[in-house]
Amino acid sequence: MQELKQIVKPLLTWFEKEKRDLPWRHTSDSYKIWISEIMLQQTRVEAVKVYYERFLKELPTLQDLTNTSEDKLLKLWEGLGYYSRARNLKKCAEQLIQNNQTELPRDYELLKKLPGIGSYAAGSIGSIAYNLKTPAIDGNVLRVMTRIFEDDRDIMREKVRKEYFEEISKIMPDNTRDFTESLMELGALICVPNGEPLCKKCPISFLCQAFIHGTTNKYPNKKKEAKRKIEIKTIIILEYNEKIAIQKRPSTGLLASMYEFYNCENKLSEKQLIEYLKKDRVELKDITALGDTKHIFSHIEWHMTGYLVHCKKINENRFLWVTPEKLENTYSLPTAFHFYAKQIKR
Repeated sequence: MQELKQIVKPLLTWFEKEKRDLPWRHTSDSYKIWISEIMLQQTRVEAVKVYYERFLKELPTLQDLTNTSEDKLLKLWEGLGYYSRARNLKKCAEQLIQNNQTELPRDYELLKKLPGIGSYAAGSIGSIAYNLKTPAIDGNVLRVMTRIFEDDRDIMREKVRKEYFEEISKIMPDNTRDFTESLMELGALICVPNGEPLCKKCPISFLCQAFIHGTTNKYPNKKKEAKRKIEIKTIIILEYNEKIAIQKRPSTGLLASMYEFYNCENKLSEKQLIEYLKKDRVELKDITALGDTKHIFSHIEWHMTGYLVHCKKINENRFLWVTPEKLENTYSLPTAFHFYAKQIKR
């Protein structure tokens, strides 16, 4: 891979002209860069912008993150998904503060040992915040690299990722921040994952074997993911005296410790729902069908049908009863339930 060093100058020149104006590119604060990198995992850049600015307004320092409650943290993260990322942020902050550290370590290996910071995030924080020659090997970078070399190895293999980490680290210039961001930017804007890559606009197409041979659609090679499990659910929105019933999910597993509407397995008809509610001593005024929807997680699909149930009598201790305003502003409700939450708002 000796020829790889030829990409440095044209890539940096291109990046200087074409880079997007993103809020986390206006800081060298390792805390802010860390927050942005964790948010950007599995999430679109445009979606992250609003969350990033709101999060830092509420929790501007490592100490603020340590002191915040889990409920507030999850509310700030609501809608971003992959909520373990938020919990790991807090765990990491707590660990650093307990060790009397006021910032993230300036060492790649030490960064990797922190909760929620793997090889990619450690490389990104190291090179962007601390000018370390530690590449950030994400899907964008692997796509660029495998097309350059027509490399058909499975990019999910750790050996492949480690090899590219080592090779890219050898060619990193002194301006590690711009180089790291330029590679990721190229993958996001030019060497795109879906549809035809914009090879005519690519500053390093002269070196790309996949472009030269017309084989870009064959790379990268990624092992097919297992088929998602489908779960059928009925979402039951109980309303009583202008308050809505919610409950907290278990502290482990999918959507841990977040709030949800009352729900059950399987798709219930209205008649079945009436029978089902009797066990919770709910007396009904009326039922309104709210329609069907589905939500896709990484490994599970929820297929849901929903009902709004106006109650005449309830078991008040069975649920937490909140106003629609409180539900919107205080309690972290997963995106999976937003279809039904919007209907309450209307």
